[in-house]
Amino acid sequence: MSSNESNSNSKELLRMAGINKYFGKVHALEDIDFKINETENVGLVGDNGAGKSTLIKIISGYHRAERGQIYFEGKKVRISSPKDSRALGIETVYQEQALAPDLSISRNVFMGREPATALGFLRKRVMDEESMDALKSIGLQLRSPNINISTLSGGEKQGVAIARAFHFEAKLVILDEPTMALSVKEVREVFNFVNQLKRKGIAVIFITHNLHHVFTISDRIVVLSHGKKLVDIKKKDTNVDELSEIIVRGTIG
Repeated sequence: MSSNESNSNSKELLRMAGINKYFGKVHALEDIDFKINETENVGLVGDNGAGKSTLIKIISGYHRAERGQIYFEGKKVRISSPKDSRALGIETVYQEQALAPDLSISRNVFMGREPATALGFLRKRVMDEESMDALKSIGLQLRSPNINISTLSGGEKQGVAIARAFHFEAKLVILDEPTMALSVKEVREVFNFVNQLKRKGIAVIFITHNLHHVFTISDRIVVLSHGKKLVDIKKKDTNVDELSEIIVRGTIG
């Protein structure tokens, strides 16, 4: 079965209907409909100010929409905080990765969710073992859980952030500009991590300015401009030049 066939047969995971968001008098999102199925990889693209970050911050609980509904696994939900989003199984990896450079890999994987004994001591052995298992699960081979994050390459840092999402059993992972400022080799590593998530049945929203990257990794591509949805199209039905033209026309318009 091809990936497109499997996506068409998979269940709807997240659906947003009629989403509106204002910042003062600025209508940041206008009647946005957006959905993603289980195991699907959707690219979200558009110029600066298109509304991409606002949309994912509503999904991840950092912003509240003024109007519209959100459904997750077929049920209407309220996402009022990042905690609500994570409880549903949504993990967001932001552009800055939210990693602590002076802490080890295992401390970063468990940051804010550290397992502890009844006396309050960290269960370091559990953290070390489970963090390495999570890294291996997405195909990232690092020699020790005690390595400081600051010593890793950009691609490896993204891998740690993605492994953290995988370890906490995400159903949907949102990647915000995961390939920005990475070398060609590191970009390829991130693509491999994303493909591992897909193979394990995890849906991915991939936000980027780089159309070649989004075209490589996505099943379907959604284009936003000035807070409106311009296009929602399967990758097989378009190409990079066509998408670029749509974004330019939308920006000028």
